[in-house]
Amino acid sequence: MVGYAFMGAAHSHAWRTAPRFFDLPLGIGMTALAGRDSERVTAAAAKLGWDSVETDWRRLVERDDIDLVDICVPGNLHAEIAIAALEAGKHVLCEKPLANSVEEAERMTEAAEAAKANGVLAMCGFSYRRTPALSLAKRLVDSGALGEIRHVRAQYLQDWLTDENAPLTWRLDKDKSGSGSLGDIGAHIIDAAQWIGGADITGVSAILETFVKERPVGGDFVGLGGHGGTDGPKGPVTVDDAAVFTARFGNNAIGVFEATRFALGRKNAMRLELNGSKASLAFDFEDMNSLWFYDSADGPNSGFRKIQATEPEHPYTGNWWPVGHGLGYEHGFTHQVVDLVNAIGAGEQPTPSFGDALQVQKVLAAVEASAADESRWTAV
Repeated sequence: MVGYAFMGAAHSHAWRTAPRFFDLPLGIGMTALAGRDSERVTAAAAKLGWDSVETDWRRLVERDDIDLVDICVPGNLHAEIAIAALEAGKHVLCEKPLANSVEEAERMTEAAEAAKANGVLAMCGFSYRRTPALSLAKRLVDSGALGEIRHVRAQYLQDWLTDENAPLTWRLDKDKSGSGSLGDIGAHIIDAAQWIGGADITGVSAILETFVKERPVGGDFVGLGGHGGTDGPKGPVTVDDAAVFTARFGNNAIGVFEATRFALGRKNAMRLELNGSKASLAFDFEDMNSLWFYDSADGPNSGFRKIQATEPEHPYTGNWWPVGHGLGYEHGFTHQVVDLVNAIGAGEQPTPSFGDALQVQKVLAAVEASAADESRWTAV
């Protein structure tokens, strides 16, 4: 694995946990962790359960005892690492968004397609797909329970940047992150909406806004943000703080999307609602074990009913706790590992593929282009 911060810890937990709760066709060895700072990566490896360390990711690609490379670093490094790993015959798991540009994502997809011909597989880590309630939503849509999809409503609301003195991290530097709330959290709802609804976004009209133009370059880092000094130097914020756009899908459904890290009181409200010709469903990650479903056949006075997605027949949940005991954020990453290892064991393409992630990248690019052109309607 390359990287050991927030995503690195989540992925490490998943690699440790997956074989202890699921029967997998292949064994998992947490062989090596790579990071530039020798002292820090050594401490992280000991804490997270890795057997050895490297201070150059290229050594992971060269090592014969490594079969898969997991990429958990900022987006500006994704393309170089992923392409090198695939060309060296390593399977790849890469965090989202796939890259910082469509051009990079296209090169990564081409490399993945070439590697696939040799039995080497690649997957992009849109982990929310593995939330049992959202996987159940996908199952319901695919079964035809909603009928024709007409409306898609998607939000991702956080508030960790509302403090104007939150420090200037890599997520606020476009050269490293590619974009702000749009790519960091908006990519998740774009992927979820396309995947669950079964159709790609074909066009958008968008607004991007940066509310705080500069921030302290240092300070106390806590979680994703923290608090910087008010008297020290500041640097420019070069990404969006919020993104809002309307969209049309290939199945003629219309959508409304919002991603922000300035929604006071909303901690991780990843929300999705689909309205079809026969039924509707709604989900909010802050109540992640629940899916709300309305069936018009039940009559106008029935209202939405709550499905607690913890039954053994629901996706993934039968391998965990008794009914009603609930899962957490980390379980999505464990399910991601399970699906990836099962696909590698079967020699089948895991999803989402790099091609799927490229489609999300094209939507991100269209949103940026529209916002830069007075919200003009822009084809994906």
